[in-house]
Amino acid sequence: MADVTFRDFAGAVMTNNDVAAARVLEQLLALSPDAASAATAHFRTRMPDPAFMPKAMGLRTAVATGTDVEIAALLADCFGIADATASIAALRPR
Repeated sequence: MADVTFRDFAGAVMTNNDVAAARVLEQLLALSPDAASAATAHFRTRMPDPAFMPKAMGLRTAVATGTDVEIAALLADCFGIADATASIAALRPR
């Protein structure tokens, strides 16, 4: 798969293609297939909250200028990732 972005994830979620969305998260967040599917499902359950999408979009800023603690908090809230160490390491070079 070519280099993927959160835009690819969002597009897959918006077209109800959770399988493709999970595949994107596997690469972006260094998740196993099962963990990526669970993260996609968690994201989908949070979407109806009007405060959620701005928070999810804040992940880009957190990766660029935030601390690992801030990134981990967003990954937990947005994707249900409890141990974000590998995901943070995967995001930092992007």
